[in-house]
This record gives sequence, structure tokens and C-alpha cells, in this order.
Amino acid sequence: MLAVQNLRKEYTNTVAIDKISFTLQPGKIFGLIGPNGAGKTTTIRIILNIIKPTSGEVLFDGKPMDKSIQNLTGYLPEERGLYKKSTVLDVIVYLASLKNVSAHNASRLATDWLTKLGILEYKNKKIEELSKGNQQKIQFITSVIHDPKIVILDEPFSGFDPINQQLIKETILSLSKEGKIIVLSTHQMDYAEKLCNDIFLINKGIEVCSGSLSEIKRRYGSQSIKIEYQGDATFLNNSKEIAHIDMYQNYAEIQLVDSVNPSVFLRSIVEKIEIKHFSIIEPTLNKIFIDAVK
Repeated sequence: MLAVQNLRKEYTNTVAIDKISFTLQPGKIFGLIGPNGAGKTTTIRIILNIIKPTSGEVLFDGKPMDKSIQNLTGYLPEERGLYKKSTVLDVIVYLASLKNVSAHNASRLATDWLTKLGILEYKNKKIEELSKGNQQKIQFITSVIHDPKIVILDEPFSGFDPINQQLIKETILSLSKEGKIIVLSTHQMDYAEKLCNDIFLINKGIEVCSGSLSEIKRRYGSQSIKIEYQGDATFLNNSKEIAHIDMYQNYAEIQLVDSVNPSVFLRSIVEKIEIKHFSIIEPTLNKIFIDAVK
């Protein structure tokens, strides 16, 4: 278990993060999300023991995250950096050696990972000869080749086409099934929504909301419904039970006032229009993110 406890990081004229706390469990994907400058990178660097917090601590299985635990972590930074004049295999083997993986094992593991990600034919190519997407695959491999217990991925889908995004998504899920603790920091809310068990939304260095995705949707999502109808529904524009409505040819998307029960609302309109279909719209993480940050 990884426990982040009451982290605060101060610089000369600013507080980067303040009172940040959360717990990460093995086999779970944890979404650390927030706008640019929210404090995500500062939090990640403290977890990785790259910088020290002003106060608070990070514990792994009850022990401080010091150098003795660093080889248990794998990190894919948002800003990629590889030795472009070196070959793919040399880069992977060298970076694996920094995590105490022998050259022999690193070479074997590199072949396995290159095969898994569909780029074994580039094994002896120079990094600079690869496309941006394939370079990112190499960087991904270097973050997991040493079989870390904690994997921190900062914008792992950036620059990938849809096919390779799917491949990386499936790889992340497989790592989670192996029991690894995974931190996913991303602006792509659709992937965070599909992959993450728990979410921590940070803005301006402080927690905005956190918890399981279902809890957050229940807590912060507005009551929205979709109706398909036949008849004249213009009367809905004047309903005091509706906070916002988008009307189309034969259906409408409606955000109800918080105190209004969707079922009661439906019963109140069935005598005026014929309802063909009625469904409650679950709020997306993207909408919750935008509303919470605003």
C-alpha cells in the first residue's frame, strides 16, 4: 500500500500543494487529474523522492519512500527523454541497469516487451530513426522493464494513434491485474474514466474531490435525463423543475433542479407528450472535471 499523508510543498512565493492525502492499493489504477499547474507533477516528484515535501510524508508498506524503495518504482514522465543516437536495445538495457537489472536479463526482457508492443523489428535501430509514437513505446518499456511494484504514468497516451492507445490501455490493465499500484496522470478524461478505480482531482494545489469514480459521479454529478418523445414539448422551456435543457428534433437532454426526482418529473409530463424512451444520463468525468475546476 502507498500512503500519501498531508503533503505540503512551499516555495519562496507560492504553495505548490497543500494538505494532499490519499491511499493507493495494489491492483488498482489511481487517477491523479487536474488542469495545468494544479500540482500533479509536484505530487508525483515527492512520491518518487525527487523532491522533499515541506511537511507530510509518503509511505510504502509503512516505510518512508527513500532510496531503498526507489527501485520498486517505475516512472513515465510527460516530457520524454531518450538517447537518440543510441540503438533501441542499448537504451533499454542501459536504463534497466539503473534499476539493478543485469544486461542479460534486460536484453531478454527487452525482446519480450518489444514483441508485446509490436516493434521488435526496431530492436537495432537508433532511437532517432523511430516515429514519435514508437519512441514513446520505448520510454514506456523503460518504465516497467524492471517489474516495479509502483508504476507512475504521466500522460501515457500522448501522441499515440487510436490503435496504439488501445494497446497501451490493455497493457496498463494487465499491469494492474498483476497487482501493481498504478498512478495515471492524464488530461484525457475518457481514459481516466475507463481505466481508474479511484480518482483524485487537484486544482491550485488543493484537493477538489476524491474517491471511487461511482462515488464522485453520485456526489458531484447533476441529475440529467434524456427523453425521446412525440408531440409539442416546448412547454418544457418554462418548467421551473429544469435547470437546463437542450432540445432537438424528437428528443431532449434535460438537467433537473437538484431537488427534483427524475421519476416524479417523468410522471408530470407524460400527459402532455408521448414518451418513447426515458433514460438517466450519468455525468461524465470530463463534465465533473470542468464543473469542479470552474
